[in-house]
Amino acid sequence: MNNFILIGLAILAGVAARKFKRLPENSYVTVNFWVIYIALPAIALKYIPQIEWNTELVIPFVMPLVVFGFSFIFVEIISRFIQLNAATKAVLILLSGFGNTSFLGFPLTEAYYGKDGLEIAILCDQSCFLIVSTLGVITAVKASTEGKFHVLAMIKKVFSFPPFLAFIAAFVLPQFLDLSPLDSLLEALSVTLVPMALFSVGLQLQLKEWKSDVKLLSLSLMYKLVLAPLIIFSILYLLNINSLTGKVAVFEASMSPMVTPTIIATQYGLNPKLANLILSIGIILGFFSTFIWSEIIQFL
Repeated sequence: MNNFILIGLAILAGVAARKFKRLPENSYVTVNFWVIYIALPAIALKYIPQIEWNTELVIPFVMPLVVFGFSFIFVEIISRFIQLNAATKAVLILLSGFGNTSFLGFPLTEAYYGKDGLEIAILCDQSCFLIVSTLGVITAVKASTEGKFHVLAMIKKVFSFPPFLAFIAAFVLPQFLDLSPLDSLLEALSVTLVPMALFSVGLQLQLKEWKSDVKLLSLSLMYKLVLAPLIIFSILYLLNINSLTGKVAVFEASMSPMVTPTIIATQYGLNPKLANLILSIGIILGFFSTFIWSEIIQFL
């Protein structure tokens, strides 16, 4: 319950700060700096070294990749019927392709599936973080250069993205150093991610203009909250996989859009208004969609 209250407070605080002009214009840029350069790297350095790799990780590890891959296909299909610029296409791919597998995913999964389910959710989240730090950033970089694919420039931008560098460091450093003395520091820094990121969303959120984006908003959330979990459910059903691991994978696939892609979209100037709108409305609808999917999953 505290997590859900924090979500509302963080977004509302940002909205209030903007409405009553308590902060300078474009203050969200400073907030995003903390999220990208401090909080996200801290999460990578804290949690990635703790993963114990084994064959059981295949389902939760592959699920986010499947969801992200199909988001490309989905956006490509709708772009045949709706004219979209590169920035808007990238926002739809990023916001439709990544779920809020941690801050919303962890408490909801534990509530529905207990501690055993939570362990599986953590694996889904680490995979999601890996993909957003690589393919997600590449998607944003390509769109920000108006679709021009300059390999060296793209590699430079990807390797200058702090969370990606932290991701690499999280694999390499534990081979030579014991990072456990830093656990408390990394924990303190990592917990700032969600409130700061959602505060940034609130600073940029203008729901009064949602009608102009209602079509794209609806399509994005239809994929993220309905089609994405349906795809994972169908694959596991056809493979006759009905274990707790499979059920949690479907449940995590039904989560509302992830915060990090919104920050990335804003950082690269990719239609931040639409990105923040999809995230905010998605968080609200996500509470209902996850309940519905928790009932459907029983038939897996």
